[in-house]
Amino acid sequence: MNQRSAKLNPDALMTRDGTSFAGLHVTVDLYGAIELDNISLIEKVMRECVVECGATLLHIHLKPFTPNEGVTGVAVLAESHISVHTWPERGFAAFDLFMCGDAQPEKAIAILEARFCAKRAAVNVFRRGLDL
Repeated sequence: MNQRSAKLNPDALMTRDGTSFAGLHVTVDLYGAIELDNISLIEKVMRECVVECGATLLHIHLKPFTPNEGVTGVAVLAESHISVHTWPERGFAAFDLFMCGDAQPEKAIAILEARFCAKRAAVNVFRRGLDL
């Protein structure tokens, strides 16, 4: 979270439509996607998502797997995280974006679909911590 949002929202809760909650959790399942074994592209796209969502990147760690060359990893954010797990042999990727404060994780959806040329995306959006 940037210093400005910390001053305006010291507990980092997110507020939408007059409701405060811990944060927004967006899951994005990409089908028919490409380049899911390209670890440098995945990192570049995660960085692009962080900027577009208005988040603060702390660290990215990505790990390739064999024999299918899938990738798993996380971008740790001041506002929480973006995680990924890919199955390139099936053209499938699962992204989780959880952010609090002033971040806007839903802005990453179009980026993920476009950069990985997904034929289809299944998206779920959850408000976490509604009972705080």
